[in-house]
Amino acid sequence: MSCPICGKPVAPDYRPFCSRRCADVDLGRWLTEGYRIPAETEDEADETPSDDDLPKAH
Repeated sequence: MSCPICGKPVAPDYRPFCSRRCADVDLGRWLTEGYRIPAETEDEADETPSDDDLPKAH
């Protein structure tokens, strides 16, 4: 397994990172919203069926 930040081998004390520095870099990315999950746009939300549109079980 390699460090997701720099690619070096993982250190057991900092797993899944290789060092405290890489762990701090990752934390900094989370805190500054560097990692994001794409949200649905309003158009995509309109295309998904609502609970009222689904057939109901008897």
